[in-house]
Amino acid sequence: MSEFERWQTRFASPEYAFGKAPNAFLKSKAHLLKRGAKALAFADGEGRNGVFLAEQGLDVLSIDFSPNAIAKAKSLAKERGVNMRVERADIFTWDWPAATFDVVIGIFFQFASPEQRTKLFADIKKTLKSGGLLLIEGYRPEQVDLKTGGPPQRENMYTRKILEEAFGDFAELDIKEYDAEVNEGSSHIGLSALIDLVGRK
Repeated sequence: MSEFERWQTRFASPEYAFGKAPNAFLKSKAHLLKRGAKALAFADGEGRNGVFLAEQGLDVLSIDFSPNAIAKAKSLAKERGVNMRVERADIFTWDWPAATFDVVIGIFFQFASPEQRTKLFADIKKTLKSGGLLLIEGYRPEQVDLKTGGPPQRENMYTRKILEEAFGDFAELDIKEYDAEVNEGSSHIGLSALIDLVGRK
């Protein structure tokens, strides 16, 4: 099964695989979000995080490469009564616009291999405006042993060193590593090895 087919299958069910509530880390940073700011939620899946940004009054573009996910993101935005632009895009081939977004969020995009991740991190930096906010949550390598979400490839996980090497030139950078119980739909449940990044370009 290809990566595309895998995600299409995961998002085929009427159930929201990761729930409809926003990611807890993202929700905890709501005080950093300014109304009217232009935001990108990439690999946004069924739209729970993009919709949350829109509920905070941001101008949101939510992208994902699964048509099933896109349809559910649009449905969720309608259900919540918010406007959110939704676009089908493969983040590895998408033409990331330069210095366009005030806020970029990436939550659990651990399907990227180390080679893909290097380019992806460069694209994230490219599209973020100077002074822009970057929020990333991912898994640490220990997550592979916990098996409560994410792929089985340890090399796809993040370490402090990986994130510091990619975003160490930011004006502000705060990275936290910790274990916590995660309860996001049926796909992320249980004790998880997390790593969070809050950065200001």
